[in-house]
Amino acid sequence: MDAAALKAKRKRRDLSLQLLLIASVVLVLWVAVTTAQTKLTELNMASGFGFLERATGWAYSFSLIDRSIDDGYARTLLIGFMNTLFLGLICIVLSTILGFAIGTARDARQLGFNTLATVYIQLFRNLPLILQLVFWYAVLIHMPGPRQAFSLGDTVFLSNRGLMLPALNVAPGVVLGIFAAIVGLGIIIFRLKSLQFLSKLGLWLAASAGLTLVVATMFAPADASVFSIPAQKGLRFQGGLTVSIELVAMIVAITLYGSAYIAEVVRGGLHEVPSGLTEAGKALGLSARSIWFHIKMPMALRTIMPPLGNQWIFIMKATTLGVAIGFSDLFYIVSTSITQSGQTLELMGLLMLSFLLINYSLAQIVNFMNARLALKGH
Repeated sequence: MDAAALKAKRKRRDLSLQLLLIASVVLVLWVAVTTAQTKLTELNMASGFGFLERATGWAYSFSLIDRSIDDGYARTLLIGFMNTLFLGLICIVLSTILGFAIGTARDARQLGFNTLATVYIQLFRNLPLILQLVFWYAVLIHMPGPRQAFSLGDTVFLSNRGLMLPALNVAPGVVLGIFAAIVGLGIIIFRLKSLQFLSKLGLWLAASAGLTLVVATMFAPADASVFSIPAQKGLRFQGGLTVSIELVAMIVAITLYGSAYIAEVVRGGLHEVPSGLTEAGKALGLSARSIWFHIKMPMALRTIMPPLGNQWIFIMKATTLGVAIGFSDLFYIVSTSITQSGQTLELMGLLMLSFLLINYSLAQIVNFMNARLALKGH
């Protein structure tokens, strides 16, 4: 038998094995679904997704869009999905920034910076996240009331009612449009081949800030400023953006915990950069800052990016702990919906599909960035 015949035979064998595997998976799924439907029928339990149109009849603490107890399960689940995505993205950005700073300090030769970074990592990495979350929530709910709120320049306030921040004085739809434009701008800038990664990042941040300011100025009310500043009015605050205690506790706990792991990833990546490259930079008269930006970090990013992506996925999954303090993330919404409607299988399926979609998208973003950072020929 010649080589071509052997190759064709191998292809047919591989195709047959793949078809057999697919058929086995389909069969297992069909048996599982059929068995579940039979058991539900025996227990007189309704199945299907018709319940999504029914009103929930219960309220929750946080939402990015208008909500009501008359909302259907579909809209309520959408709000939970948006809350999870919103919280996860904030924690990913803050954890990455703080992790890079701590990891750089951990790699520094100055004893003070190195010691502080080491203590930070060992403290927050070795305490369970649920314990840290409950601790920060307990601290925040015992903050002073609005009249004794901590103030930063009379523009930012922290009390037991939440964190009050300045906000863009535009409609929510305009904010979503700005966010979409920033994402699109990032896709365009990071596809440029003439700039290094750090240069692309700096350009994207500067362009995003300028775009936000220009669009907010265009759509702000004629008789009002671009920014809405919170102001104390009796026992509450008016204007600005109010961030609930539950959301603040989630952001603080996940950011501190996630940044400790990311810091070790960054330290490991910086440690992998050959010392000869930094010594060559010193020989050329480059400053420590220039060596870090133009030699160490660009080289380390190729090592950092794969484990960094794993940490981003972990941070997104960590948002499910919000159920412990009553934050209305997707897991909390699904848990409450199961209790109210009894549609356990359908809701758990939607929950799994949602996290699969989010984390798969994150993985694809990391793969894209990793491919852009890879050396030619590798």
